[in-house]
Amino acid sequence: MVNKTDVTEFILLGLTSDLHPQVALFVIFLLIYVITLVGNLGMILLILLDSHLHTPMYFFLGNLSIVDFCYSSAVTPKVMVGLLSGDKVMTYSACAAQMFIFATFADVENYLLASMAYDRYTAVCKPLHYTTTMTTSVCAYLVIGCYVCGFLNASIYTGNTFSLSFCKSNVVPHFFCDVLAVMVLSCSDGHANELVLICVASFNIFFALLVILISYLIIFITILKMHSAAGLHKAVSTCASHFTAVSIFYGTVIFMYLQPSSSHSMDTDKIASVFYTMIIPMLNPVVYSLRNKDVKNAFTKIVFKAK
Repeated sequence: MVNKTDVTEFILLGLTSDLHPQVALFVIFLLIYVITLVGNLGMILLILLDSHLHTPMYFFLGNLSIVDFCYSSAVTPKVMVGLLSGDKVMTYSACAAQMFIFATFADVENYLLASMAYDRYTAVCKPLHYTTTMTTSVCAYLVIGCYVCGFLNASIYTGNTFSLSFCKSNVVPHFFCDVLAVMVLSCSDGHANELVLICVASFNIFFALLVILISYLIIFITILKMHSAAGLHKAVSTCASHFTAVSIFYGTVIFMYLQPSSSHSMDTDKIASVFYTMIIPMLNPVVYSLRNKDVKNAFTKIVFKAK
């Protein structure tokens, strides 16, 4: 059978149909997006300019900033345009492109956080072998693997969603083309597609989480065996920022994607989506810079050098 698609464009319902908070929301999202741009692009620039930050940890952090910038930019500008101008129409291909780009970088972040957990495990548990284990080539392979996995998974999500027929409503009950929000518009039987989505998403999330949990379990055991207060403090401070970022990211993603569609409330999903599409990309550079002396020192040095 040939797949027939009568829908040529989608209308995004947005965060709210009430016109009164539109300008206020635009200002809030603009502020969030500016902080996200400055924070992530600033972090990338800082890592590039300061040779002391040319280490595996900051190589991963630089890529995390790239990813946060990209997947926030896939969603936030379109949301702001919709709030300001009222233009909430997306073509069929633009919707598919937004879904693909967002899913790619969200999945890359998933695997990057796992790679960073392995890096922290090596730094804390095998400090004498750290430089020989986390070599430039190993770090490069890990990051390339993250991007490849992100691209492949996004291809599955997007292809799986747009293989369905859309011939009924074209109003997406969301502020961006999220997989679940677009799937509910299909006039095809989407149970198999939803099952594919849950299986692939579950594997990706739980595989990365397993790596993170095992890494932190070993780190925790190693920390308990430390008799030096200085060593204990260094180990905890080394992992604190990453652990915070992991908790925020996976808490939101699990809430969004690993529950059956029957238990989904679109209003609740929108609030959670604002958190992981806009707030998390803004928070990550803040979390890593506020708790990191190396980043603070590099920033201070570059500021004084500029003066």
